[in-house]
Amino acid sequence: MKQFFTNQLQTLKSTPKTLLLTYIIIYFCWGLGMNQFGAEMEIARFSYWWQVITCYILYMVPISILLKEYSFFNQYAYGLVAMGILEFLGYWLQTSYVYPNNILDQLFNPQNFSLGMALFFALYFPAGNWLVAKVHRLIF
Repeated sequence: MKQFFTNQLQTLKSTPKTLLLTYIIIYFCWGLGMNQFGAEMEIARFSYWWQVITCYILYMVPISILLKEYSFFNQYAYGLVAMGILEFLGYWLQTSYVYPNNILDQLFNPQNFSLGMALFFALYFPAGNWLVAKVHRLIF
Protein backbone atom coordinates (compact mmCIF):
# COMPACT_ATOMS: atom_id res chain seq x y z
CA MET A 1 0.00 0.00 0.00
CA LYS A 2 2.84 2.34 0.84
CA GLN A 3 4.40 1.61 -2.57
CA PHE A 4 1.09 2.44 -4.27
CA PHE A 5 0.90 5.87 -2.64
CA THR A 6 4.59 6.50 -3.31
CA ASN A 7 4.03 5.74 -7.01
CA GLN A 8 1.00 8.03 -7.17
CA LEU A 9 2.89 10.84 -5.47
CA GLN A 10 5.79 10.37 -7.89
CA THR A 11 3.38 10.60 -10.83
CA LEU A 12 2.07 13.92 -9.52
CA LYS A 13 5.56 15.27 -8.83
CA SER A 14 6.81 14.30 -12.30
CA THR A 15 3.99 16.11 -14.09
CA PRO A 16 5.48 18.87 -16.26
CA LYS A 17 4.83 22.34 -14.84
CA THR A 18 3.31 23.51 -18.13
CA LEU A 19 0.83 20.63 -18.04
CA LEU A 20 -0.02 21.32 -14.40
CA LEU A 21 -0.58 25.01 -15.16
CA THR A 22 -2.84 24.07 -18.07
CA TYR A 23 -4.90 21.85 -15.76
CA ILE A 24 -5.14 24.58 -13.13
CA ILE A 25 -6.25 27.29 -15.55
CA ILE A 26 -8.78 25.12 -17.37
CA TYR A 27 -10.27 23.55 -14.25
CA PHE A 28 -10.43 26.88 -12.41
CA CYS A 29 -12.29 28.55 -15.29
CA TRP A 30 -14.48 25.47 -15.71
CA GLY A 31 -15.29 25.46 -12.00
CA LEU A 32 -16.15 29.15 -11.90
CA GLY A 33 -18.33 28.74 -14.97
CA MET A 34 -20.18 25.71 -13.63
CA ASN A 35 -20.69 27.32 -10.24
CA GLN A 36 -22.12 30.42 -11.96
CA PHE A 37 -24.27 28.28 -14.24
CA GLY A 38 -25.60 26.28 -11.28
CA ALA A 39 -26.45 29.49 -9.43
CA GLU A 40 -28.03 31.20 -12.46
CA MET A 41 -30.13 28.13 -13.28
CA GLU A 42 -30.90 27.71 -9.57
CA ILE A 43 -29.73 24.09 -9.52
CA ALA A 44 -26.86 24.08 -7.02
CA ARG A 45 -23.84 26.18 -6.09
CA PHE A 46 -20.91 26.23 -3.72
CA SER A 47 -21.56 28.03 -0.44
CA TYR A 48 -18.32 30.00 -0.97
CA TRP A 49 -16.63 30.96 -4.26
CA TRP A 50 -13.22 29.72 -3.07
CA GLN A 51 -14.53 26.16 -3.02
CA VAL A 52 -13.81 26.18 -6.75
CA ILE A 53 -10.13 26.14 -5.73
CA THR A 54 -10.47 23.34 -3.19
CA CYS A 55 -12.72 21.14 -5.33
CA TYR A 56 -11.56 21.76 -8.87
CA ILE A 57 -7.84 22.47 -8.35
CA LEU A 58 -6.83 20.72 -5.13
CA TYR A 59 -9.13 17.70 -5.55
CA MET A 60 -9.98 17.20 -9.21
CA VAL A 61 -6.69 18.19 -10.85
CA PRO A 62 -4.57 15.61 -9.00
CA ILE A 63 -7.17 12.91 -9.65
CA SER A 64 -7.30 13.86 -13.32
CA ILE A 65 -3.53 13.62 -13.60
CA LEU A 66 -3.53 10.21 -11.97
CA LEU A 67 -6.29 8.99 -14.30
CA LYS A 68 -5.11 10.54 -17.57
CA GLU A 69 -3.40 7.39 -18.88
CA TYR A 70 -6.50 5.21 -18.37
CA SER A 71 -9.21 4.50 -20.92
CA PHE A 72 -12.32 6.69 -21.08
CA PHE A 73 -14.37 4.07 -19.24
CA ASN A 74 -11.82 3.62 -16.43
CA GLN A 75 -11.43 7.38 -16.01
CA TYR A 76 -15.20 7.69 -15.77
CA ALA A 77 -15.53 4.77 -13.35
CA TYR A 78 -12.79 5.99 -11.00
CA GLY A 79 -14.08 9.53 -11.42
CA LEU A 80 -17.53 8.38 -10.37
CA VAL A 81 -16.12 7.11 -7.08
CA ALA A 82 -14.20 10.37 -6.55
CA MET A 83 -17.20 12.55 -7.39
CA GLY A 84 -19.58 10.41 -5.34
CA ILE A 85 -17.46 11.07 -2.28
CA LEU A 86 -17.17 14.78 -3.09
CA GLU A 87 -20.88 15.22 -3.75
CA PHE A 88 -21.86 13.30 -0.63
CA LEU A 89 -19.53 15.34 1.59
CA GLY A 90 -20.54 18.64 -0.01
CA TYR A 91 -24.23 18.16 0.69
CA TRP A 92 -23.73 16.48 4.06
CA LEU A 93 -21.42 19.22 5.34
CA GLN A 94 -23.66 21.82 3.69
CA THR A 95 -20.77 23.39 1.82
CA SER A 96 -22.85 23.05 -1.33
CA TYR A 97 -26.31 24.54 -1.62
CA VAL A 98 -29.06 22.84 -3.58
CA TYR A 99 -31.89 25.10 -4.69
CA PRO A 100 -35.22 23.65 -3.60
CA ASN A 101 -37.44 22.24 -6.34
CA ASN A 102 -34.76 22.83 -8.98
CA ILE A 103 -35.06 21.54 -12.53
CA LEU A 104 -33.12 18.35 -11.76
CA ASP A 105 -35.32 17.64 -8.72
CA GLN A 106 -38.36 18.04 -10.94
CA LEU A 107 -36.92 15.81 -13.64
CA PHE A 108 -35.39 13.03 -11.53
CA ASN A 109 -36.81 13.70 -8.01
CA PRO A 110 -34.84 15.00 -5.00
CA GLN A 111 -33.70 11.54 -3.87
CA ASN A 112 -31.68 11.15 -7.07
CA PHE A 113 -30.15 14.64 -7.15
CA SER A 114 -26.69 13.91 -5.73
CA LEU A 115 -26.45 10.65 -7.68
CA GLY A 116 -27.23 12.54 -10.87
CA MET A 117 -24.64 15.18 -10.01
CA ALA A 118 -21.98 12.52 -9.38
CA LEU A 119 -22.84 10.73 -12.63
CA PHE A 120 -22.57 14.00 -14.55
CA PHE A 121 -19.45 15.37 -12.91
CA ALA A 122 -17.58 12.06 -13.27
CA LEU A 123 -17.44 12.94 -16.97
CA TYR A 124 -15.10 15.79 -16.01
CA PHE A 125 -12.17 13.41 -15.68
CA PRO A 126 -12.13 11.96 -19.20
CA ALA A 127 -13.42 15.20 -20.74
CA GLY A 128 -11.01 17.35 -18.74
CA ASN A 129 -8.05 15.15 -19.59
CA TRP A 130 -8.95 15.27 -23.27
CA LEU A 131 -9.36 19.07 -23.23
CA VAL A 132 -6.17 19.70 -21.25
CA ALA A 133 -4.16 17.43 -23.57
CA LYS A 134 -5.49 19.27 -26.65
CA VAL A 135 -4.83 22.73 -25.22
CA HIS A 136 -1.40 21.77 -23.87
CA ARG A 137 -0.34 20.31 -27.24
CA LEU A 138 -1.64 23.41 -29.02
CA ILE A 139 0.25 25.84 -26.79
CA PHE A 140 3.37 23.89 -25.87
